This record gives sequence, C-alpha cells and structure tokens, in this order.
Amino acid sequence: MASALWRGSWTTRLRIATGLILFTYAFFHFFNIGLGLLDFEWMNAMQDGRQVITRSLAGSVLLYAALLIHAGLALTSLAKRRTLRLKFSEALQVTLGLLIPLQLIAHVVQTRYAHEIYDVNDEMGYLIVLMWPYPVLWWQSLLLLIVWIHGCIGLHFWLRLTRWWRASIPYLIGVAVLIPGFAFAGLLTEGRRMWDAFADDGLREDYVAYFNWPSGEAFQHLLSVTSYGRMVFWGALALTAAVYLGRKIMRRRHAVRISYVYGPDITAEKGMTLLEMSQANGIAHAALCGGKGRCTTCRVVVEEGGDLLHPPSETEARSLAAVNAPPNTRLACQIRPTHPATVFRVFRPEGGRNRAHASQGQERQLAILFLDMRGFTARTTGQLPYDVVFLLNRFFDEIVPAITSSGGTVDKYLGDGLLAVFETHDAASSARAGLHAAREVGRALERFNERLATEHAPEIRIGMGLHLGNLVLGEIGAAGHAPRTIIGDTVNAASRLEGQTKELGVELLVSTQVLEAMETETAGLPLREFQLRGVSEPVFALPVAQASELEMQIDLSEQ
Repeated sequence: MASALWRGSWTTRLRIATGLILFTYAFFHFFNIGLGLLDFEWMNAMQDGRQVITRSLAGSVLLYAALLIHAGLALTSLAKRRTLRLKFSEALQVTLGLLIPLQLIAHVVQTRYAHEIYDVNDEMGYLIVLMWPYPVLWWQSLLLLIVWIHGCIGLHFWLRLTRWWRASIPYLIGVAVLIPGFAFAGLLTEGRRMWDAFADDGLREDYVAYFNWPSGEAFQHLLSVTSYGRMVFWGALALTAAVYLGRKIMRRRHAVRISYVYGPDITAEKGMTLLEMSQANGIAHAALCGGKGRCTTCRVVVEEGGDLLHPPSETEARSLAAVNAPPNTRLACQIRPTHPATVFRVFRPEGGRNRAHASQGQERQLAILFLDMRGFTARTTGQLPYDVVFLLNRFFDEIVPAITSSGGTVDKYLGDGLLAVFETHDAASSARAGLHAAREVGRALERFNERLATEHAPEIRIGMGLHLGNLVLGEIGAAGHAPRTIIGDTVNAASRLEGQTKELGVELLVSTQVLEAMETETAGLPLREFQLRGVSEPVFALPVAQASELEMQIDLSEQ
C-alpha cells in the first residue's frame, strides 16, 4: 500500500513529499497558535520547541527548500498544461495555492527575516500585537484558512483511493474543522490579552524592550522587503503565464482542424490522437477502455481526410475487424490526424444527463467472487416459500458482511448465490480484498452451521470461484432504470470456476491471476488446470477444501 502511494513521476513524488513537509509544519504552527486559548505560556513554550527544529540549519534548509520546490513545481505544472479547464476541486486548490504567497511573504518577512536582521523576538505575542486590531489581522487569519484548506485538498487527492482514508473521512472532517477553529480562538484570546497589556504604559515599555521592537526605519525596510518579495512572486506568475501562452501559440502553429458531424469544429495540436483532441477541447467522446484500442467505442467514420491518415496498426485493424467496421472507420484513440478531417462519432455519450457518464462504462482490472449454495433445490423441496426466503436471508445476513467488511460489494444476488466485486484502486489490493473476503466467508459459514446444528437443521455447503481480470463496470438498461453492474469474460470465468468446485468437492477455487496480482509465489502450490466452457484459454486455479483454512495454503498475513 505504501509503495502504491508513491508511484508516479519523480516530480509527482517530489511534490507530494514537499507538500507533506509543509502540511506538517502548518499543522503544528496552527496548533501552537491555538494554545493561546488555554495558556500563553504553553503557546510560547511550544513555539520555542518548534523553533529548535525549524530554525536549525538543517530544519531551515528543509523547510524553505520544500516551500520553494513545491511552489516551483506548481507553477511549472501550470505552465505546461494544455488547457486551464479544471474540475472545481482542482481549480479551488490551484487558486488557493496562488493566493498563499501574497500574505505568506509578509508573514515571513515580519518574523524570520526581522529576527535574523534586527534580532526581533518574534514570539506569537509580538506578531499578534503587530497586527491587532488592524485589517491585516483578518488577512493573516484568511491566510491560515487558505493554507489549511489547500493542504487538506492536496492530502485528499493523494489518499482518496486508499480504503482506510475513505473509512476515516467522517472523523478527519472533524479534525480539519477543529484545527483552524482552535487556531482562531487562540489568536483572538491572546490578542485581547496582549492588547490589554499594551494599554498599560508600564507594561507596554517592558514588552517593547522584551520583543526588541523594531524602529520606524526598520519597519520601513521590512515593508520594502515585503514589496520586493511580492514583485518576485508576480514576476514568477507572469513568467508562468508567458510560458503557457507561448506554448499555446506554438501548438496553434502546428495545429490541425477537425470537424465533427453534428458537432463543433476544433483546432488541436498535431501529434495528439483524435480522442485526446476531443478530450482536450471538451468534446464528449465515448472511450470505454480508456484509449487502449480494445473496446472500439471511440470509433469514428472519417468522411473527409481519411486517405491522409496513417494505415491502421495491427491492434486497430484487429479491433475493427471484430466489429465488422466499414473501410472508412477508424479508432479515435489510435489515429493522429496531421491534416484537416471530418469525422462522425459512432457512439455519442452526450445523451440524457443521467446516462452521460456511468452508462458509458469503465474498464478495470478487478477481482470478483462467485458464490453458490450447494443442494439448495433438494434442501428446500416441500418447504413453504416463506421458509425458503427466511433461510436465504439468514444465510446472506451471515456471509455478506464478510464480503463488505473486506472492501467488496455485492453486484447482484442470483437466487441462492451472489456475485461480488472488489473495486479498489489497483489489481493487487483488489486480489488481496477478494482473498480476505473468501476466507471470512468460510469462517462465517462455519459459525452459521454451528447454529443450524443446534436447531437440528442440516448444514449448508457452498462453492466459490475467485478470479481476476478485465471487467467493464457501467449502467446497463433503459434510461432511468439501468442498475450498475459488471460484464466481461472475467465474469464468465469466475462463474465456471465456481461450478468446478462441486466436481472437486472443495469450497473455493482461486485463479492464478489473483495470486499473481499479489506477487504470490505459485511454484509450490497444487494448482489445477481447467478448460472452462466459453473461456478460450485454460485457467489454472488453486483448490481450497475449506475457505476458512485459506491461510494454510497462502500466507495472507504477509500479503
């Protein structure tokens, strides 16, 4: 899990690392301010403790390097963007990030710079009195809120796909609201105390000496440094805008015009695929497989300019042949127009609002579990329908929590069985969740059978097939009545594996695809080969007599 969080380019990893350093600093700084609500001595003591780290040579280099690198990467990322169209959350984070330097520069100059140049004792009390009761106090309070929200959004973007983060969100929201509220309360409490102290002539003189209050000339110098710092920031921002516009102009010079039948005309950069051109210009274009050339949902009929396109690759030709596409049909994810073209999108996803996204489907590599109750028909022959329903509901009440607590969801109930999918952020975690669920289902079944034995009722036996592969998740059905479900060859293979458990007399068959996704060594495992009906390639799977004893064959604790 930890390694998955750090995947990506080196710039992405560096941005995350520097962001974590700055967020950690902000957390303790805001908590420090909040202590003014309780006791100003605690506030000063914590500040002294923090500054032992942050004002050491190593701490200073780490902190300010993180600040400059993080800001530099953000501006570089903006300059290299093809478009400024952003989701609301992303636009909010970028906007807040650009607002931070406008107030942060003044804060740094009046504290660290003043301390180093004029030996100012920049305790919290000094800074609060410096701002109280002027409007700058509210600007700095706004800075605190902007920094905190910016950091929380970044942290959420980074961790939102992890299971523990989703489960912790209700509690983390409370912490996210508490910290700035606590800091504001401490700021106001200490501000009133210090303002009352400065109202006393004798105490004011003592505090001025204690803080080594800067002279008028010193303040003028600090204001000048603040102005220069802001000029540098505006210059960096202007340079970012110039680079962005320059790149846009250069792309325009090397652009190609695309006309969509029943749609707009666009100008896009040469070298992009037609699908990328559509996406960059906000053109709705179906692409179920994400541009891998497999699903053919992005295909277009090229009405003009088709003779100037490069010939189809082997992958594209095979996909088009599979759907008997006419000669002038191409895949938008595979062609890179260099000359003007007129195209017709075969699948247009901009229909009713409730079908604009989910009904297109999404291709994922996930683990799925097929489960079926053995001998259900014979067991329930002669029983009243109410008794049958009662038994099924008791059975599902017992085993379904084992699936959901492992991160799975029941896609559909199939009479006396079910199909579950483990929709996590990657194949490895999905496989891990599926194996955990299979084991817990086995344990839950044992507990249920023990209760049935006390009722003098026959025990229940089950069969499960656990498989991993490419799935399509989407809404299937008429508009307004289309439940979300999964389809694909992987579903058929899992169902066939479950059917083989009856012949082998085992509770579970785990395909090698599941094991390999977790990087489990399969060389020493008693795998069986299966030729499954409707599945072109043979499937190798591990038979498990009792799912509750899965750990005896696979070390799940390491996984």
